[in-house]
Amino acid sequence: MDTDGPPESDLEEPSGERPADVPDWDDEYVDRVSDRLLHNYDLEKEYRVEGERFTLYGRMELRSQKHFLHPSISIGEHGSTEHLFVRRLERVDDRALDRFVELGERLADEWIDTDEEHFSTDFTFVAIVPSIPDPVRERIAGFDGRTLLKFGYNGHYEINLVVAAPDDEELVASENADVATAFRLWEPIEYEEPGVLDLLSRRLQL
Repeated sequence: MDTDGPPESDLEEPSGERPADVPDWDDEYVDRVSDRLLHNYDLEKEYRVEGERFTLYGRMELRSQKHFLHPSISIGEHGSTEHLFVRRLERVDDRALDRFVELGERLADEWIDTDEEHFSTDFTFVAIVPSIPDPVRERIAGFDGRTLLKFGYNGHYEINLVVAAPDDEELVASENADVATAFRLWEPIEYEEPGVLDLLSRRLQL
């Protein structure tokens, strides 16, 4: 996605129209979440990476360009990418969260091209569980997964953690996990509030 100003699209409530290339999930909750994501993320079903399997994988890219006098003369370009991984678990604990963090670190090493055009890459892991233990809630609330690349000259990457318990209508997310909004199906999306693309565009300093 290329942009030189604030993006117009945002997370949306389902409109009833589903693009043909978006899969259906055999999971009502995940399927409804995907309806909120499909306009901004490229979505895949049953995604496998590094020996791990995820119910849903999503990828969103944003590009920021600064122009001099005319749009054809570009003097600066930055890119921001989010990788979203969603999995159902019977329970979540520190060990499960550690596996997500370790996978995120490995993928950062393998997937990020560290150059002057790289602004940020997010790896967001979402666990869908029956309930959220208090220790997990406390850890995620205080989790900071940001790492600067070459002291920030090549941007940064960030690992975000989200745990959702839809049956209890509860969710906990690390501070910059903006996509968590899409997983709160029990709450309507407030259009007057900044959405995922707005928040990411701010990170790109558009």
